[in-house]
Order: sequence, then structure tokens, then C-alpha cells
Amino acid sequence: MNFKGDLTHSMDLTVGAIVEGKVKSITKFGAFVALPDGKTGMVHISEIAHAYVSDIHEHLTEGQVVKVMVIAIDPTGKINLSIKKTQPPTPKPQSEKLAERPRGPRSVSSGPSSARPVAVKEPQSFDDMLKQFMADSDSKISSIKQYSDRRSKTRRR
Repeated sequence: MNFKGDLTHSMDLTVGAIVEGKVKSITKFGAFVALPDGKTGMVHISEIAHAYVSDIHEHLTEGQVVKVMVIAIDPTGKINLSIKKTQPPTPKPQSEKLAERPRGPRSVSSGPSSARPVAVKEPQSFDDMLKQFMADSDSKISSIKQYSDRRSKTRRR
């Protein structure tokens, strides 16, 4: 095989090493890559690209030379590789960035303090907090009892 670059010639493969290899075969779950010194590693489908990959053939072809990073070597000698870790992350389209924003009440202010809730409650005394907790607790217990009673009635029939 004809490998390029100084990194690939008789180098001990270690986790974190970046080398060039040639795609030997492609399966549904990943691609096998021939590495320097006659070794073979596998790139799992999830490690091919930063985007979701449904068909590996859209990204790789047999015989293609690829840059890979060694991400794991298990005790049996299997070498796990990543192509996407050798590439900078692709910037997300603006529409995806908007979709990731947390939904909820909006704050009027901007900057680091904008994460605070819009309505700020005044500090309560311990007695007020305890009364609120007891009222909430009673309400929840009551609804659980109603649900339980309804379920037990339907079982009797």
C-alpha cells in the first residue's frame, strides 16, 4: 500500500494517533480501514461524519484513502477508528440553532443575567413556605387517592 505523510510510516498505533489508511470494505455498520504496518481497524457508522449517516456509501468508497484517529484499542487487539474526529465540526444551520433554544418564558433583558425567570417571587417566611408545601402535598395526595379509587372500582367489575 502507498500511504502518504510522515505520521503513517512504521508508527505504533496508540489512542489519539491520527494516521492515513485505505478503506478495505464497507458494511451496514461501518467500514474496515487498512492501516500502516498491515493492521486493520474499523470506523463505526457513528464515527464517519458529524451529521447522521444512513448510507455509508454516500461518504466512503472502497479504496479511498482516509485520515482516521485511533479512538480505542481493546485487549483483543481490535482497533476502533474515527473519521469525524479528524475533521472540524460542521457548523449547524441557523434553523437547527433556533430549534435547540429552550422554550419557556422569555426574559426582557439580554446578557448573562437573561437566564433568570421573568417573575421573581418575593422571599417567603418559613411558615409561608411550609403552608404552601402542605397545600401542594394535600392536593397531590387527594388526586392520587381519586385515581386509585377509580382504578379499584374498574377492577371490581
